Amino acid sequence: MIDLKDLRENPEKYRANMKKKSRDEKLINQVLSIDEKWRSVKPRADSLRAERNKISEQINQAKKEGHDAKELIKRAREIPEKLKQLEEEETSTYGQLQKELYKIPNLMHKDVPAGKSEKDNVVKKYVGKPTKFKFPAKTHVEIIEAFDLGDFDASAKVAGNGFYYLKDDLAMLNRALINFAVDFMSKKKYTYIEPPLMMSKRIAMAKGDFTAFEKALYKIEGEDLYMIPTAEDAILGMLSDKTILEEKLPLRFFGYSMAFRKEVGSHGINEKGLWRTHQFNKVEQFIFCKPDDSWKHYDELRKNSEEIMKKLKLPYRILEMCAADMGDWKAKTEDIEVWRPTTKSYGEVGSLTNCTDFQARDLNIRGLNKKGERYVLHTLNNTALATSRIMVAILENYQQKDGSIKIPAVLQKYMLGKKKIEAKKAIK
Repeated sequence: MIDLKDLRENPEKYRANMKKKSRDEKLINQVLSIDEKWRSVKPRADSLRAERNKISEQINQAKKEGHDAKELIKRAREIPEKLKQLEEEETSTYGQLQKELYKIPNLMHKDVPAGKSEKDNVVKKYVGKPTKFKFPAKTHVEIIEAFDLGDFDASAKVAGNGFYYLKDDLAMLNRALINFAVDFMSKKKYTYIEPPLMMSKRIAMAKGDFTAFEKALYKIEGEDLYMIPTAEDAILGMLSDKTILEEKLPLRFFGYSMAFRKEVGSHGINEKGLWRTHQFNKVEQFIFCKPDDSWKHYDELRKNSEEIMKKLKLPYRILEMCAADMGDWKAKTEDIEVWRPTTKSYGEVGSLTNCTDFQARDLNIRGLNKKGERYVLHTLNNTALATSRIMVAILENYQQKDGSIKIPAVLQKYMLGKKKIEAKKAIK
């Protein structure tokens, strides 16, 4: 959520931000109007509560001293009904204010490209040459099924579309990628976290646009819990209502978890394979830091992900999101996209975001400097590695003319020294 005090003092800044995101600027006036109403009701309710307490003391004092307290008692009896009305109005107005505040997007970094849709996203750079073959390239699904490395039909019977069984060398490759990413981030001195696979609604709402998120989240029936769509959410919630001494900042974490998403939308979930799934494995980076340091850490997180892609020797590009294609909780964001020779296009395998103070404000996550001053921390996140899509990239980019799949050199030690994946007799 945005800073309400800042909105009151600098409304034009937020109007300009709305305009850049191609959103209706009238929302700013609506929120300020509700805020003005709440600020007029609240002191009246506070005043009446104070009067109630004062009269109660006066009545007690009058009785002790033997004075007539009839007028005071009469006044005291009039207060509850008036106070009830004011408190109901105060609560209702504040609830409406909070609801509308959630609709105002985070202030974007000044360098975020203007744009009306995803077509206006900007390619920042390309790294590595797109893979080309002198033979007909197979899709990852064709390779998996030909080598009996997984089963999409059986998983569809067991759990529906969007799930999968991994077998043999592909299951080992999945584990190799996780171990590689964990070792890589550990060497960067980030603290390793294995988070809960569920989160409360409070955490889910603090993440960003809950109305949009809820459609993609798996809800636990009868409980205030959702399956996490990424370790990022659980790590964010880990410091709820905590104040961190400034000398301990930044806090650098990375977490491995399974992640769960409904993946609803126009693209559907019916495409067979590993590219778009309901369940996947992911290693996520997360940083809590001082406001003045967040853009430095934004660059740091990007560098980490690029190093991983370079070690895997996969061609990729960095795509910066334009204003209209950014989530409301984001101040700036970039995707890392890998080359797929079978589609002859780049596809997203990671997303870098600086959320500034938008998330931490909701969860009351603060820093404390040596002067005793508290402030809201900034939060940043970036994918280190999502195994399903990286496995797609490896299978499709590393395939050989004889049908085998080379294993990236950096992963071979996690595959018991195996250098390539070859077809085996199918298990029936």
